[in-house]
Amino acid sequence: MTIFRSALGSGFFAVALLVLSAGSNLVLAQAKSANKDITDCAPAASWVVPAGKRVASTEIIARAAKQSVVLLGETHDNLEHHRWQLQMLAALHAVRPDMVIGFEMFPRRVQKALDRWVAGEFSETEFLAAADWDAVWNTEASYYLPLFHFARMNRIPMLALNIDTRLRREISAKGFDGVAESEREGVTRPATPNIAYLDYLLPIYREHEREGKKKSETGRDDPDFRRFVESQQLWDRAMAQAIQRALERSGRPLVVGIMGAGHIKHGYGVPHQLKDLKVADVAMLLPWDSGKACGQLVAGIADAVFGVVPLVAPVQQYQRLGIRFEMAAEGGARVLQIEKGSIAETSGLRDSDVLLEVAGVAVKQTGDVVAAV
Repeated sequence: MTIFRSALGSGFFAVALLVLSAGSNLVLAQAKSANKDITDCAPAASWVVPAGKRVASTEIIARAAKQSVVLLGETHDNLEHHRWQLQMLAALHAVRPDMVIGFEMFPRRVQKALDRWVAGEFSETEFLAAADWDAVWNTEASYYLPLFHFARMNRIPMLALNIDTRLRREISAKGFDGVAESEREGVTRPATPNIAYLDYLLPIYREHEREGKKKSETGRDDPDFRRFVESQQLWDRAMAQAIQRALERSGRPLVVGIMGAGHIKHGYGVPHQLKDLKVADVAMLLPWDSGKACGQLVAGIADAVFGVVPLVAPVQQYQRLGIRFEMAAEGGARVLQIEKGSIAETSGLRDSDVLLEVAGVAVKQTGDVVAAV
């Protein structure tokens, strides 16, 4: 039984959530390629310039290594994307060992944990706990650990690019000017978004609306949508500023950014903010799943894409609760984000609800939620 305080009112509600013991066992599906038609626009194991031609891997690496910044996109829960990122880190490091790796996954407040991990002071378990992984990132740590180990093995500095979700939520509710400068974690005013970026974000926003509006009713000038855009831009600006500061280190290292593809595509997000910060030599590289419509591979979506064939996801013996959360000052865990189709969504949990108990255990710290699930 999970007890939570609803954001819709002051009452308490009890929701029975199926929480099965995960133990240490996973039933893995036979590792095989997804049953999709391979498209000819980005064949597996090949680099392609969007709306252009194939390019040799050696040429891509040589070009990227000459830039100040290389952004490697991902779909967070796509394991093949992370394998590609690891391959890219190894290839770039061979050419530019003077490297810093920035991660969207970590807010700035956990930077010391990253430093200690790279220095060899933490075990995996200690590092993930110190970095507050289960609260800050709602994706399996095992997807990212090979990247973290690569940085540690080669003593490559890891950089926390992000800001606290709480700040993004406040900007979304109040707008950039509605949050005091002292509370913005040093993030400066983002560059004005272009119209194409607004058109890119609008359908994403419509999918997340919860105020009873019809999707077709929301336009570019909707006040709630504009605040949503400001929160997304704050996210992009924060990462861009962290990357810019890393470039100021001695020797001006190559800065590689690991982040969601949406922050990179078409140059709308982080690249746009980097340009405003006078950092223009940026390589935008993305993995491209087989089966994607070739019409999506348009000029400008990235500098180059690498064709990958995603594997069938593992079948787990347990269900994920499917939330991203933070500990609330008044007690319990406040829900920040809910996965579509998850137990949490089915059970009626909403953003900003506060979990007070999970499986009969009072929620006093991050580990209480994780252990119960």
